[in-house]
Amino acid sequence: MLELKNIYKKFNSGTIDEKVLFENFNLDIKKGDFIAIVGSNGSGKTTALNIISGDVKPDNGSVILEGKDITKQKNYQRAVKIARVFQNPSMGTSPSMTIMENMSLADNKGRHYDLTKGLNTARRDFYRSQLELLGMGLENRMETLAGALSGGQRQALALIMATLKTPALLLLDEHTAALDPKSSDIVMTLTEKVVKEKNITTLMVTHNLRYAVEYGTRAIMMHEGGIVLDISGEEKKHHSIDDYLKIFNEISIECGN
Repeated sequence: MLELKNIYKKFNSGTIDEKVLFENFNLDIKKGDFIAIVGSNGSGKTTALNIISGDVKPDNGSVILEGKDITKQKNYQRAVKIARVFQNPSMGTSPSMTIMENMSLADNKGRHYDLTKGLNTARRDFYRSQLELLGMGLENRMETLAGALSGGQRQALALIMATLKTPALLLLDEHTAALDPKSSDIVMTLTEKVVKEKNITTLMVTHNLRYAVEYGTRAIMMHEGGIVLDISGEEKKHHSIDDYLKIFNEISIECGN
């Protein structure tokens, strides 16, 4: 479904801070995978998402989506098939626009339109049905400004907007990190519900090891630009938080960190 093939990426080339992050990095993602990606700071988790989304260009290698080489595509071109929810709730919604207006924008993704045409009131019932999935009552607050919502509500709205038109691939970039523990758990429960109901191939970067254990069909641990653990199925089910910590500590000792 998605392949990162022989990715090479260097940062700060020609300076004293020059660093090669990825060297012949490979990742094969199958349709229907819900992958939790964990790892140390600077291990390449978010950079991998940025390369997939087109926000960062690899120096070498290929990005293949559904059999098509998209390495040279711009991020807005990839956005037709790739959706993303960021860490900051304010990045996924427009605070000065109503829930209805935000949903209309998401509904018209990839099409040319002005705001008048974008406000398709005939789609209101559909928007309400999608918001009902959240169980937050937002379907009854369609004229409320997104900026008036709590962080958890805005992130839940961003999740629905990102998946309103079912994407080929969903990227979740620490999308619960800025929320309080209760809101984080609510958004994670909603994430699993939406991903399962819409059968969306998903990559989720998280620092929360409990989420890596409890959610997803596959888990990947990264360290210094490489994949040091890749488990799925029954093997993943039998890995605890302590197992992840043990592996991470062993790798850190081996690498002298």
